[in-house]
Formats: sequence, structure tokens, C-alpha cells
Amino acid sequence: MDNQRTFGQRTKSALTRFLIFIIVVALAGAVLWLLSRLNARTFAVEVVDNQLVVMKGRPFPIGMEPYRPADAQQKEAYAPIPLEGISVGRLVEERFGDREELDRALFDVVARIASTRIASDDPQTLQQGLNFLRRAQKFSGLSEEQRATLKGMETDVAFYLARAKLDDARRSIAEAMAQLKIAAGAQNRHARSANQMMSEVQPKANALEEALRRAVHTLSAPATSSASAEPIQPPAVPPMSPDASVPN
Repeated sequence: MDNQRTFGQRTKSALTRFLIFIIVVALAGAVLWLLSRLNARTFAVEVVDNQLVVMKGRPFPIGMEPYRPADAQQKEAYAPIPLEGISVGRLVEERFGDREELDRALFDVVARIASTRIASDDPQTLQQGLNFLRRAQKFSGLSEEQRATLKGMETDVAFYLARAKLDDARRSIAEAMAQLKIAAGAQNRHARSANQMMSEVQPKANALEEALRRAVHTLSAPATSSASAEPIQPPAVPPMSPDASVPN
């Protein structure tokens, strides 16, 4: 009788331990699964060869890999960002729980790089700033403050692009008149036509060239005194087209 009770107790004890083991294994599996899902949704950044590379968690409890989204627009937005000597501080130590958090962090970096270039008088540098601004426009998770900053930068770019195009037009007019002068002084079949063209357009061309020069180099300069004349309200500028480009 004692042996039977002992066997029953042992059997019950064994079953209890087995059930506890199964529960522990199931809980451990659930924890690993949750950690894997959490890690797979986590983003981070690393600096590699002076580029800011976006990383995304692997579908495991630990480990990350470069983020390569399938969508073409997202792929362009999250491609490695050339830092151009800009420091990202402690950004590489942070982790982002979703893409909106990542967008806000990346925008701050891209906007800093763009802002140092979009005000440049050099067309190539201005084009670089425009390219970075296009990257910033692709981030969808921006805060309201960042959207306002982006809008302000777009307005600045519209002004700088207009100024660059006006200066390019001034140079084109000057070059055209110089070429006409050469043609007018030559003894060939185009000399008469060139002289007629110069007589017709030179006074207006000179006036337009001077107006463009003044607009680009005088009127576009920042005000030096608060006592200056009241500022002229600029016309409404339409949103910058993604295909806008800087004249060569």
C-alpha cells in the first residue's frame, strides 16, 4: 500500500515537473518571439566611411543589418547619407522604435547639410544642397516644427534658384551681344544682319543686363540697416518641383 502511494506520488510529481518545464519553455519561446519582433522593428544608424548608414534589426532577439526597403522612394530616402564633414554626435548610440522616430532624426542631419549649401552662389554647391533637400522631402514622419523648417528651406531655395537663373540670363545676354559684335565686324554675309540686330536690341539688352546685375548683386543682398526702406513683399512662390535644377 505504501509502495502504491509512493509510486502515485512519484508519478504526480513527475507530471507536475513536466508541466512546469513545458510552461517555462513556452514562456521562454514567447519572450524570444516578442524580443525578435521588437528587434525587427528597431532602427539605428552607423557611420561607415563618412556616411550615415541606416540599420534595421534582424528578425532575431539581437543583431542588425543595413536597411534596404523594397519601395523605390523609401530606398532613396534611406540610402547612405554623405556626411560631408558634419558631426552626428550621439545619434549613433540611439535606437528608434519606428520609422517616424527615424525620419525625425535623419531630417535633422540632412537639413543641417542642406542649409550650409542652398545659400551658396556656386551652382554646383547649390545643386548639392537641393539634392539633400529632396532627401528631406521624402521623410514622412516629420514633426510639425520640422515641416515648418522644411517649408522655409523650400522657400529659400526658390529664391536662390531664381537669383541663379537671373544671373545666368545676364551672362547669356552679355555673351550674345559680344558674339553679335564679333559677327558685325566681320566681312561676311552675316555682318549686315548682325549690325541690324545690334541696333535693334543693344540699348534694351544693356538696360536689361544692368537691371539683372542690380537684382542679383544689389537687391538680393541682405538689409544692412533697420532704417532702410520698407521691404517689398515678395510674390507667392509655388512649391518647388522635384525636377527643379540649378543652371550650369
